[in-house]
Amino acid sequence: MDGIGWDGTASGVVTAMPKHSEICFGGICCLAGTALLSTRGEPLETVASAMPDDNSRLVIINHWPDPRAFLAGILSGLTKLAVGHPFDTIKLRIQCASPGVYDGPMDCFLQTIRKEGPRALYKGASPPAFGWALSDAVLMGSLDRYRNWLGSLESPEDPSEPLSLRSHAIAGALAGWTVCSIVTPIETIKAKLQMQTSDPRTKLFTGPIDCAQKIIKNGGITQLYRALPATLIFRTSFGVMFSSYHVFNNIFRDFSNQHSQSPFALNAALAQFLAGGLAAELFWLVGYPLDVVKNRIMCDSLTTPRYPTWISAARAIWLEGGTRAFYRGLSPCILRAFPTNAAALAVWEGAMKFMKT
Repeated sequence: MDGIGWDGTASGVVTAMPKHSEICFGGICCLAGTALLSTRGEPLETVASAMPDDNSRLVIINHWPDPRAFLAGILSGLTKLAVGHPFDTIKLRIQCASPGVYDGPMDCFLQTIRKEGPRALYKGASPPAFGWALSDAVLMGSLDRYRNWLGSLESPEDPSEPLSLRSHAIAGALAGWTVCSIVTPIETIKAKLQMQTSDPRTKLFTGPIDCAQKIIKNGGITQLYRALPATLIFRTSFGVMFSSYHVFNNIFRDFSNQHSQSPFALNAALAQFLAGGLAAELFWLVGYPLDVVKNRIMCDSLTTPRYPTWISAARAIWLEGGTRAFYRGLSPCILRAFPTNAAALAVWEGAMKFMKT
């Protein structure tokens, strides 16, 4: 550290670095005349003055979560809610209704509109209005954090090295697990409200707070987490989503670079939108059976529950119709997945770029 004086400010480096030296700082710091890099090598900030020696090498490893990723995640979550909640209501009703109640997604949609009105499609929207904003903030913020951490493990000497596909998958799965403690109670309340019809004879809850109170009254706060094991398994699929998003994004980017003069060249925003949509489709194709299991547990009766464990729920679904029963309601989910998640990922990427400029 000889020859370096740093007081924690942007202009803190006031003396020359020794030639050919390599310095690694932990935490968030800004050194005069250098590009501040995350462990993925993305430029975050450049300060004004020049490095004292062109042969000097600086490696900065940022071990702190970027708050911008959390803010972008909030915007991403609200986008997901606005675009996708009606599809989610139809999907969940088909998954959890008794066999034969609905002939298919369109019949479920028409019955819901005819009996309860268009507003019924947004039943249970208030918990995810808060919950998805919070959960996506945690999901995307922790994803950014895990990528940085894995990047520092993969390439401690050169954090600008691209992250491997395996690390993208691990970071996605870890981010999915991280958010489970937030989403499980929120999705449990949402699911029970979505399944509730307008018939006063069967209406159990007046709103999300009343729903939460009655769930807790019937078994304590742990009742909000009955579906946690199934949620953990289901959200492992985020490893598939974020690793495939990385692959699709690179494919579209390379195609556009090779055909920059072609009318089929994609700009960055469109490439991210398409990559996000395709990654979401893969996510749901892989994770959908566990989503059915998870929602069965969440929609289970408060007073006479049928599914004490996720295995018992999976067994009951299998007995209803074998493999096909695990894919009931898939079509509205697939229709929802592309626009909802593509828009959410595009908003997140766009917000991150905007806040970094």
